[in-house]
Amino acid sequence: MPDTYEKYKEKILRHIDWTLTETNLPYPNRKVGKVRDRYDLGNGRLLFVTTDRQSAFDRVLASIPFKGQVLNMVSAWWFARTKDIIGNHLLSTPDPCVTISRACTVLPIEFVVRGYITGSTDTSLWTHYKKGERTYCGVNFPDGLKKNQKLEQPVITPTTKEDAHDRPISPAEIIEEGWLSQNDWDEASAAALALFRFGTEEAAKKGLILVDTKYEFGRDADGILRLIDEIHTPDSSRYWLGDSYENRFATGHEPENIDKEFLRLWFTKVCDPYKDEVLPPAPMDLVAELSTRYIRLYEMITGEKFIFPDEDSMKESPYERLTRNLSAALEVKREA
Repeated sequence: MPDTYEKYKEKILRHIDWTLTETNLPYPNRKVGKVRDRYDLGNGRLLFVTTDRQSAFDRVLASIPFKGQVLNMVSAWWFARTKDIIGNHLLSTPDPCVTISRACTVLPIEFVVRGYITGSTDTSLWTHYKKGERTYCGVNFPDGLKKNQKLEQPVITPTTKEDAHDRPISPAEIIEEGWLSQNDWDEASAAALALFRFGTEEAAKKGLILVDTKYEFGRDADGILRLIDEIHTPDSSRYWLGDSYENRFATGHEPENIDKEFLRLWFTKVCDPYKDEVLPPAPMDLVAELSTRYIRLYEMITGEKFIFPDEDSMKESPYERLTRNLSAALEVKREA
């Protein structure tokens, strides 16, 4: 790792508890998700706080310093550059961890697009393929594929959006079971593939491989389909380093990743993250490593240097900072 990122890691370790894990803002209809807390601002506007909670296997694994800030800012960067492909819900970002957006009626399907066969979760393509399954979400795959191999062309493997556990589903089942209309599926799936093509090309310019990702869509008050939630973040996507991929794949090594997959792999080695009631705490060094990787991805994608708060600013917690910024932006004082 370059010296720059070693210094980042040292700084992160000094502030390992400087995280935003929960919110209780004075706005109605709070809904707590795996990573984001949502509030209703009225007049067709929603407020999303991207926290530092790290989720995988349908549960929270750890709190990662600066993660919420990176996710929110990376999404804002991609939203600005893909609005000509499809409009999105973003209105403003009054704090590094906050997005104010248009309220949309959410389509109940996640559009997972994959350019490679890989993964370790129950819904990953490789997990199913290595069990002998050759048809997944209505897509047929040939025999002989190897883990981490590039697919002939990107494929969509949709999942349902459910509170407990997302379910892989085929396009035919989506229509038959009434999850979406044919028109919704056609429009959203075409947008998902176009976004993935653009993301793949842009990532390649930055020395990265966009391995897979997920998109969510909704319709606004005028019935216009919009991209919502997030786009091409290290939470919603896998990224590998492009310059080492071919050699590592040829020699049977895992690609150098710059996402949360290494933390997922650590948990799968030390416990059963789907069945164990209590998981071991993530090692502090891995938490700092993941924070560093997220910041590195932000800098590689955006081409901008990540600005750490100065030491005096870090006497104010992330939650205190965002309430101050929101009060200024919305002219609403936090309730005592």
